[in-house]
Amino acid sequence: MGNYTLNFTILGELPDLNKIIAAAKKHHMVYSKLKADATNICRLSCLRLPRINFKMHLHIIYHCKNKRKDKDNIAVAKKFILDGLIEAGKIRNDGWKEVEGWTEEFRVDKNNPRIEVIINDVIKTDEMDS
Repeated sequence: MGNYTLNFTILGELPDLNKIIAAAKKHHMVYSKLKADATNICRLSCLRLPRINFKMHLHIIYHCKNKRKDKDNIAVAKKFILDGLIEAGKIRNDGWKEVEGWTEEFRVDKNNPRIEVIINDVIKTDEMDS
């Protein structure tokens, strides 16, 4: 990793995969609203960040209110996180040039569910373009 570390926190929990599938089965507009709402929560949560001009690695810590949801269902939230970063204008895209990868941790905090996102640089943008 490089020299830059940024972080932000998303309060509460984001929709899990089972909730997303259920919304998609109801009607495409139900899913569209769910995705838009979740992405907007992430967008608002990262507004204080500067523009990210480096290839990044994300470390995501999910603080869940309990252990009722499977970790793979929870982890789909990274889609909303990355889309929120794009919509906030913090990254230009969430493709291979911008995102090196991610790691995830899962913890329980029944009184303060949240998602902590830690962004580390991998290489600078001008190095990415060559």
